[in-house]
Amino acid sequence: MAEDEDVSLDSAQEVSAARIAELEIWFGRVDPVPLAGGITNKNFIVEDRGRRYVVRVGSDIPVHGIVRANELAASQAAYLAGLSPRVVHAEPGILVLDFIEGRTFTPDDVRNPANLPRLIDIVRRCHRDVPQHLRGPAAMFWVFHVVRDYAHTLREAGSPHLPLLAELLTRSARLEAAVGPIDVVFGHNDLLAANFIDDGERLWLVDWDYAGFNSPLFDLGGLASNSELSKEQAELALSLYFERPVDDRLRLRASAMTAASLLRETMWSMVSEIYSTVDFDYAAYTAENLRRFEAAYAAYLAMDRT
Repeated sequence: MAEDEDVSLDSAQEVSAARIAELEIWFGRVDPVPLAGGITNKNFIVEDRGRRYVVRVGSDIPVHGIVRANELAASQAAYLAGLSPRVVHAEPGILVLDFIEGRTFTPDDVRNPANLPRLIDIVRRCHRDVPQHLRGPAAMFWVFHVVRDYAHTLREAGSPHLPLLAELLTRSARLEAAVGPIDVVFGHNDLLAANFIDDGERLWLVDWDYAGFNSPLFDLGGLASNSELSKEQAELALSLYFERPVDDRLRLRASAMTAASLLRETMWSMVSEIYSTVDFDYAAYTAENLRRFEAAYAAYLAMDRT
């Protein structure tokens, strides 16, 4: 993984850093340095005997469907498939990976026309190659189930967003019907720009918290929505992935899944407003993703002739 700007430690990070420093895998004394930017896990850089490692600290997060055993299995399979750094060590709540010297992508990098073929290539390799190495139970990530489950969680917690839920679920059901039957691949399911690293020669794909079998349209929709690809760029991504011109049926299904990816991100943030202990402005993140979902849903409606 690439290095982000380091940050000063709060009390929770101090506890995590102390635990990391005590791991028996180190050859000498280490001084974990926190990484900024994570909104799910606490991440650190450790240097030991001239080598650098990324250490991810985080337990299962049931409200988000995060099971660390699934993340570990996906990370190991992705390494064997040549997509992701090597898993050096794993124990409950701790995942140690080789550090990748490189530059973390931004949305501008994803929108750069020169990068789109490279991005589609690694997404296709994820879908095709990772399951050849995957061990253990098979996780499924179906965005419409995630949305329904988030709605239950929000109701149980008395979320301030309760007045929105009925309409959001109605829209979700319409989008699910539009997607229709799917091809099943192994998805990364969290294609934020920051999960791609360019080492100058190739791309790496990291952070497998939500990995599981899914439709390829979800990763393609997430890639488009998270980095705000233009309509033309999103269509080019589809054409590159499927290696054929995009017809009206595929265009509509992809539009529905792109909107669904933004709905999921919106509701993820709504739940995080209640349960996350990470210092992050989830309320603002919810508002921004809800705005983008509304735009994507309107674009889908304009395309839907049924």
